[in-house]
Amino acid sequence: MIGVLNPAGPVGAGEKLILYDSVALMLAIVIPTMVCTLVFAWWYRASNTRAKYLPEWSYSGRLELLVWSIPALVVLFLGGIAWEGSHDLDPAAPLPAQSKPLQVQVVSLDWKWLFIYPQQQVASVNRLVIPAGVPIHFELTSATVMNSFFVPQLGSQIYTMAGMDTELNLLADRPGDYGGLSAQFSGDGFSDMRFIVSAVPQAQFDAWISAAHGSPPLDAAAYSALAADHASTQTATFGAVIGNLFHDIVGMRALASAPAPGGQGS
Repeated sequence: MIGVLNPAGPVGAGEKLILYDSVALMLAIVIPTMVCTLVFAWWYRASNTRAKYLPEWSYSGRLELLVWSIPALVVLFLGGIAWEGSHDLDPAAPLPAQSKPLQVQVVSLDWKWLFIYPQQQVASVNRLVIPAGVPIHFELTSATVMNSFFVPQLGSQIYTMAGMDTELNLLADRPGDYGGLSAQFSGDGFSDMRFIVSAVPQAQFDAWISAAHGSPPLDAAAYSALAADHASTQTATFGAVIGNLFHDIVGMRALASAPAPGGQGS
């Protein structure tokens, strides 16, 4: 919850605004209701002889209109906020920025996250390094069961599903390390399925990419070993990625010759 209230990007800030607007609108009803409850209890106390007791009263058109109009307006206002906000924060909608988006492909595994940089031809596990101030266009899928990709300070939780490719656009507007996690129970290792998003200046990002190219490649054998290892949650870096790995995972072809994953519930 602290991360949601301390956004580090335009999507997170937009979600925080929706949350605050919704809470303020509901408090505009809750607070007067609580005050009226106390006032009514005080006014209609047994010792107050000025309070009128009207046991035969049964209907008031004006009172009915007042009672029903307030919740109706609340529903309309909340619905309007949610409708407008959900369209403004459409996960697939590109974010306005002067920089060209960085493409990142995300794969949820048992129980870790694989990040592939198709343009830079590198990959990492459980650590996502991005340039601050640059929009990130994510393509996401799952190599096993359904998971949910969520970086609270950047916003927009989105599901990853086997055989499906979803999109998400985020931006970190300042450097920093932001915690990410799976928000969908996926089995024994779910609680350890966390990662770090490191937003760094562009020069530092370029240096990280150059250093990553010296790491071992993510070839078919390396990916099979990574997917079959359900215990390790350590970070790792790969200096090359076999062609079309992400799309092979989406098409459920990447593990055709790999060991079968261990069973888990979703």
